[in-house]
Amino acid sequence: MFPCWKKLSVKSAAAANFLSLASQRALTPSRKSSSGKRFNVPPSAEFVARVSGIPTMAKLPYRDSADGLDAAFVGVPIDTGTSNRPGARFGPRQIRVESALLRAYNSGTRAAPYESLVVADIGDVNVNVYDLKDTCRRIREAYRKILAAGCIPLTMGGDHTIAYPILQAVAEKHGPVGLIHVDAHADTSDVVLGEKIGHGTPFRRCVEEGLLNCERVVQIGLRGTGYSPDSYEWSRAQGFRVVQVEECWFKSLAPLMSEVRAQMGLGPVYLSFDIDALDPGFAPGTGTPEIAGLTPTQGVEIIRGCRHLNLVGCDLVEVSPPYDTTGNTALTGANLLFEMLCVLPKVKYY
Repeated sequence: MFPCWKKLSVKSAAAANFLSLASQRALTPSRKSSSGKRFNVPPSAEFVARVSGIPTMAKLPYRDSADGLDAAFVGVPIDTGTSNRPGARFGPRQIRVESALLRAYNSGTRAAPYESLVVADIGDVNVNVYDLKDTCRRIREAYRKILAAGCIPLTMGGDHTIAYPILQAVAEKHGPVGLIHVDAHADTSDVVLGEKIGHGTPFRRCVEEGLLNCERVVQIGLRGTGYSPDSYEWSRAQGFRVVQVEECWFKSLAPLMSEVRAQMGLGPVYLSFDIDALDPGFAPGTGTPEIAGLTPTQGVEIIRGCRHLNLVGCDLVEVSPPYDTTGNTALTGANLLFEMLCVLPKVKYY
């Protein structure tokens, strides 16, 4: 009923005269990849109203699997692992709605992801909202299939628990990976309320299972009150680089990211971005807000600083729409996910 993402053709000379060449190119994805497959180009809002159609990420086509895709947006709608305010299970849905504002090109970096990669929205993992351990199993199995297809997942959370089973699947394919973790919290607790799996524990579990190359892990934006005088002692003891938010205040993070790129080297890297890394004045719609956080500009700098890294997966987690009725937190998340797409390997830049 809503074929707005399908190839649009110019059927008359009058229409052809009306549309500029650039517009026709935006509407008609005629460029082909080396495999002969057409790229998926989102419809331009110049000609297709943003409010029309079924909400997919960036109004991309929906596909039921990652087969044939270079990258895919995928939702993991859970908040079963949340320790404070729930609602992140609705994050993927709201991010998709707000992503209708996105356009095809990155004006800041001149990245053209849809001329470079075959990208689609492959929907959500079928989670079990009653059983977190079973949900982790389902996520792990779903990501095994995505990665087996040679596809890079761009994940919309969901609470941060999801990073654990995703990294289990990623490490099965790539071995221990580097990690760029952007967050207000270290998420390295051992046991919380008697449970070892939750949104405060994923990276402790990842270290225990050998999923991370600890010398290639950086945590950026950590802050807030703690349960001990040094909340990040465990992270440092593993070899993580810890960048507390005080080191980020009032400055560009481009120099930091130059150092991070050197630390990550040529090996596989996973990027995990908790929206609560941003100050709640910018992103109030999250479960565990902490004051004095990063700015959206710094968040963009961090992601753009990941260009030229061997990124094998990314996530944007902890968007909780009930706590931001403006939709701005989800809109910010959508834009950050687009920035992640733009820094994937093989993306074309003008």
